[in-house]
Amino acid sequence: MLWYERFDQSISDELPDLSVAREEPLSRHSSFRIGGPARRMAFPASADQLTHTVELGERCGTNPLILGNGTNVLFPDEGLDRLVINTRDLCKMELTGACDLMAEAGLSLARVAVFAQQNGLTGLEFAHGIPGSVGGAVCMNAGAYGGEMKDVLAGASVFFPGEGVRYLPVEELDLGYRHSLLTDRPDAVVIGAMFRLKKGDPVAIRGRMEELMQKRKASQPLEYPSAGSTFKRPAGYFAGALIEQAGLKGLTVGGAQVSTKHAGFVINTGGATCADVLELIRQVQERVMATAGVELEPEVRIIR
Repeated sequence: MLWYERFDQSISDELPDLSVAREEPLSRHSSFRIGGPARRMAFPASADQLTHTVELGERCGTNPLILGNGTNVLFPDEGLDRLVINTRDLCKMELTGACDLMAEAGLSLARVAVFAQQNGLTGLEFAHGIPGSVGGAVCMNAGAYGGEMKDVLAGASVFFPGEGVRYLPVEELDLGYRHSLLTDRPDAVVIGAMFRLKKGDPVAIRGRMEELMQKRKASQPLEYPSAGSTFKRPAGYFAGALIEQAGLKGLTVGGAQVSTKHAGFVINTGGATCADVLELIRQVQERVMATAGVELEPEVRIIR
């Protein structure tokens, strides 16, 4: 019996209410709009369903992939013969104290930032334009415009297969530039995060959020599918500047292109494949190494 046949039977027996899609196109769940079908995609609606689904997947012989908003991933054209667990329905959010906010992993950071603003809480303005989910943001210590997750997190609830759920205070998450304890433990799953914010004026907070969004619209190719910044910031440099200095703005492979608006973005101009994006990334890395002697490391998570 194949793993997904065992999984289907196990779900029927143990989690009959779990929503599961078969041969689900990953392009529908990626901001790049690229990717073939996932053999199975599950949509747990609670933390208990999430942890149970992870355990079932492992028991049935597949390595579950946890997916949030799909804003920092590149899926293969042929799809994935594995279980993808989509956290979109883990979307509870509440105030737990005067300045404390709990948000489940599947919520978008933008939605959390708006909720904070509506409740007169400041600190998440930088996150308003970040399209990723809370879970992904914790894993990657997402940040922009001088703010980052480690500045506003009190801690996170994390499921470690075989160990259970643990609440980790921010100090134990080991947050750094696009890094955390969780990037070193890819089997671990964020269930939710606790934000510790400060009181502020809702009007002023909203004004700052709108100001940062206008900056994004002016400088980033938001009108095209992409995965945001394609490369991590090399020490002492900016990836976009290095790429532009190498004369690579507009470089195109198939439907993939180095944005003419911001060289740090690889965009899907229409019909781009994973192979197109990977080849374009390779060419950019090669040219930047040749012209500047700097190795560019992809920030986008390439799923094999």
